[in-house]
Amino acid sequence: MLLKKTLVVAGLALAQRSLASLQIVPGGSWTASGTNQHVQAHGGGMDMDQSIRCVSCIFELTSLPLGIIEIDSVYYWIGENKLNGSSFQSVNCYSSTNLVEWTFVGELLSLESSGDLGPNRIVERPKVIYNEATSTYVMWMHIDNSSYGEAKTGVATGSSVCGKYNYLGSFQPLGFQSRDMGLFKDDDGSAYLLSEDRPNGLRIDRLTDDYTNVTSNTYLWSEHIEAPAIYKQDGVYFMFGSQLTGWATNDNKYSAATSLSGPWSSWANFAPTGTNTYNSQTAFILGVGPNVMYMGDRWLSSNLMASTYIWLPLTLSGTSANLTNEDSWVISQQEAWTTSPTQTAPEAESSSNTLSNGAVTLSCSGCSGSKSVGYIGGSSDGALQFNGITSNATTKTTVQVRYENGDSTQRYATVTVNGNSQILSFIPSTNGITPFSSTLNVELNAGAANVITISGYEGGWGPDVDRLLVPEL
Repeated sequence: MLLKKTLVVAGLALAQRSLASLQIVPGGSWTASGTNQHVQAHGGGMDMDQSIRCVSCIFELTSLPLGIIEIDSVYYWIGENKLNGSSFQSVNCYSSTNLVEWTFVGELLSLESSGDLGPNRIVERPKVIYNEATSTYVMWMHIDNSSYGEAKTGVATGSSVCGKYNYLGSFQPLGFQSRDMGLFKDDDGSAYLLSEDRPNGLRIDRLTDDYTNVTSNTYLWSEHIEAPAIYKQDGVYFMFGSQLTGWATNDNKYSAATSLSGPWSSWANFAPTGTNTYNSQTAFILGVGPNVMYMGDRWLSSNLMASTYIWLPLTLSGTSANLTNEDSWVISQQEAWTTSPTQTAPEAESSSNTLSNGAVTLSCSGCSGSKSVGYIGGSSDGALQFNGITSNATTKTTVQVRYENGDSTQRYATVTVNGNSQILSFIPSTNGITPFSSTLNVELNAGAANVITISGYEGGWGPDVDRLLVPEL
């Protein structure tokens, strides 16, 4: 497989079509095809040449088979599986052609009986970069015990980006502690470990030519910043990271420079002060066409599998960075990002809907209209049917299902749109009071005759449904 930066532009038209009408919904339940689970890729990342548009977690894959160039604009997302708590379970890989619809591909590293990848171990923030010289994908990650007393990095290698990786072992880079970490690959092919060294500060350490070890320190901040991610634009390096407040969010910071060895600017907020970076922590930064996207984690320390992903537009100008908050938005490979189209908001309790098999209207103080429809699913397979849904969308679009789930585990529902069914996951909503969104990506018919039915899945209870948010265009 060959990665050719000169070929990527040819794939933009394909990507543009698939990105045009689908929305990114920060903080929602994102159901992965292949598992029907909320995506488990927390703290994730991948870093490749930014000139190939393969930055910090997700990259476009190009191939050159049989001498005929074929461009496959496929994105890969690699991160931590937290379904069963904080201890290591697996490093997962997902794929997408549009950054909105995700398919589970497999486990890159799996739970072993002992060692760094054994029970009760900590494996966090897996990052992958590609080494052209060795034709190898190299993964770095934070390795620790349950009390976070080891502060090491681990390294693994693979022959394909979303295949099995061979774990090589762990160590403290250059003899220094390393906790939350990241990777960066520069235009010239040199690669760097970004490492939070608790006694000393935030480090940029250069990797060896094969990317499997550290050779020297490039820069050290005395300030304590974790969850680091670097993005480069127009010759300016931007380092983003979080202050040290445990699982709690804070006002994340950034610093800028024209050389990795400095001088770097003073740390500053890139989201409005007091917003705690819109309640998120930096994971990585991704370039998508003319856009730059901030990708963060909203950790739920009491139930890590229900942690969500906060992906938002990031504006870089000169040496300044500013983050924009959106409930939902549309990203493009060819044009500037846009806010979501105008939406209708049909209520679940509307008299035009059909409730069957035990589904009933409930009081809901946090819901729109102070009502929701519950008892969906169960042994009687209660169902809620939205009738007469209006839309003029002509391509696949994103409908939000606003819901409540007061359980500590995911609920599931079968959602049928104009006769076509899929499974959606619904992670616990905050205290079971504030409605969350689960994203439903579907083909709607133009006009006012669309029917959306939410029913049970395998005998379990579905969520309490507040309303839908349906794009008009």
